[in-house]
Amino acid sequence: MPRVAKPKPLGKVVHYYDHLGVAIIELQKGLHVGDVVLFKRGEQEFAQPISSMQIDHASVPKAKKGDAVGIKVSQPVKEGALMLAA
Repeated sequence: MPRVAKPKPLGKVVHYYDHLGVAIIELQKGLHVGDVVLFKRGEQEFAQPISSMQIDHASVPKAKKGDAVGIKVSQPVKEGALMLAA
């Protein structure tokens, strides 16, 4: 039986602004606009492409490990949720 690769965590949600629909993610790996990611916490799970991201309120096309980025999310997401490569 082939082993299914477990998705690698790209980062973790450290804050969610519900009035904006924006999650703040601390990155553990690099991320680019256009990447498809999966948010997962307990039973909650959803995938979405990264359409834009910001660092300190400035739009950026990519971010590196250690950066904290703001990403518009399609669904509410709780603090502590993992962002995985989809």
